Amino acid sequence: MTASGADNEIGEVLGVVLAAGAGSRYGMPKILAYDGRWLQTATDALRAGGCADIAVAMGAAVVEPPAGTTALVVDDWADGIGASVSAALDWAKRRPAVGGVVLTVVDTPDVGPDVVRRIVEASGGRRGDLVRAVFDGRRGHPVYIGADHLGPAAEVIHGDVGAQRYLRDQQVTCIECGDLATGQDIDTRE
Repeated sequence: MTASGADNEIGEVLGVVLAAGAGSRYGMPKILAYDGRWLQTATDALRAGGCADIAVAMGAAVVEPPAGTTALVVDDWADGIGASVSAALDWAKRRPAVGGVVLTVVDTPDVGPDVVRRIVEASGGRRGDLVRAVFDGRRGHPVYIGADHLGPAAEVIHGDVGAQRYLRDQQVTCIECGDLATGQDIDTRE
């Protein structure tokens, strides 16, 4: 089911790294983890995986974004993940010829270009599609949100609620990626 029924329209696929949080369980903002290597890994995965343009949602720590990416400073980052997702969707909505946006998180460093490519290819850049990576059946990131869904998804996102509530009520194509990565969020330091 699509937001506008125009699921055969295609456009450019954008990418956003969600990295605005304070990383309280980790002990520091994860955007800074390993001297920024997690952030670089995430943006590299989006670029090599097929995203035409990439933004980094940041807030608790504001850093110089990796070369060729845009900084999305999320002033209300402390309100929860919903603030970052809202900023990402707003950024994507303002872009011309957007087919959809791939959202990934900074704290899944084993998710590489092959995972992103699999999600981008499954979406085909279609405005009406919703595609999610699963790892051995467990839902994870990246998630593709087609442009027809950006506005409706933004209406239900707030606080510590990202796109989950919206995705739960929609037809989402789940793509198994457990053969490529674990997709595990790293919440504590080893």
